[in-house]
Amino acid sequence: MNASRFIFLIGVLSVELIQISIASVVSAGDFNRDFFVTWSPSHVNTSADGRARSLKLDPDSGSAFASNDMFLFGQFDMQIKLIPGNSAGAVVAFYLSSNQPNRDELDFEFLGNADGGQQQPYILQTNVYVDGFDDREERIKLWFDPTKDFHTYTILWNIHQIVFMVDWVPIRTFRNHADKGVAFPRWQPMALQASIWDGSSWATGGGKDKIDWSRGPFVASFQNHKIDACIWKGSAGFCTAESPTNWWNQGGSNSLTSAQRRLFRWVRKYYVIYDYCQDRPRFKNNLPKECSLPKY
Repeated sequence: MNASRFIFLIGVLSVELIQISIASVVSAGDFNRDFFVTWSPSHVNTSADGRARSLKLDPDSGSAFASNDMFLFGQFDMQIKLIPGNSAGAVVAFYLSSNQPNRDELDFEFLGNADGGQQQPYILQTNVYVDGFDDREERIKLWFDPTKDFHTYTILWNIHQIVFMVDWVPIRTFRNHADKGVAFPRWQPMALQASIWDGSSWATGGGKDKIDWSRGPFVASFQNHKIDACIWKGSAGFCTAESPTNWWNQGGSNSLTSAQRRLFRWVRKYYVIYDYCQDRPRFKNNLPKECSLPKY
């Protein structure tokens, strides 16, 4: 796909997203109002206006924050700038989780980089937990340097599908095939969370590239979050309804648009480096059922 075609498709997507995003906004960017610190307040720094926040990792501790509310379906955007330089072993996560023993969870995990992105691209892993079971990892190499500037990472979660997006480009889908026996997160409300932590045992180079603490502290930056979602009030009925307020459940969001499909295929062709649905040895040639079902 040439650059002009890519820019055109992004423009089409932007118009589509503007048209649907004005319907309902729960939050538009105040970290102090929307989140609380769940791990190591001394390692969390928030701007005076509440519009930006950073998380720090050093030998003493990582850090994390989570939303005050729980949600059942919606769209969640966060602009993130990743750790510059050698960040091997340092994992930055942006995710939804029900925080239960049999949890549902939707993960963005950035797996660190041993050379600061000079030769090796930054690896982004996504994962889907349903009822406590995961084994659904996918990894892509990013087509830009995520440490130079902020980029938008989005999770769209509705009754039809889950879509992970990077700068509005869909990089992964997980459809609701519950009617075909595939578990789908649809009953447990989830909190929006972010964290930074030491993943030296597995994250970078399969655990071969460890954290070099002499290069720390390691800092990831967050800004301009937007939560457009159904706040959990104790009943799933309101959040599963296809009402104007719940725009994410309506027909226009039940699958990828034609522009999104072209971009999705572009990512899958050029940037996917691991897909659990292609890993037959791992599953002893008995791939999960969703692997043979439509992606959109």
